Amino acid sequence: MRKLNVKSILAGCIMAAFSLTGVQAQEGPINSSQEEKIETLMELKTEMTKDNEIGDRYKIQLFYGDNGEANEVIKEYRNKYSYSSLIAYEAPNYKVWVGNFRNRLEADRALMEIKETFPSAFIPKPRQR
Repeated sequence: MRKLNVKSILAGCIMAAFSLTGVQAQEGPINSSQEEKIETLMELKTEMTKDNEIGDRYKIQLFYGDNGEANEVIKEYRNKYSYSSLIAYEAPNYKVWVGNFRNRLEADRALMEIKETFPSAFIPKPRQR
């Protein structure tokens, strides 16, 4: 029992020593050029996130073909649904893409709804960056 008390006292002393050392704050001038770079990078990330240029996103493809039909499909889609939509050109055809979903689950839920009107809609595999 005496050994247990000695171990407890020793452990308590060690913990007390660590807690007394404390953390010291940085002293001296602050490098403001680093702060400016961080702000610039944060602004760039915000812009890229708004433009959906960052991260893996899922889209639903409604159509693949010529420009005239793509315009008809996107007009019909916009009359019925509110997810974002765009026509993308990949030579020699146009694609109608809708949505910008963060995960596959969100895309699958929207796909179930959209398939009622566009039965050939599907979720293409996201591009690897």
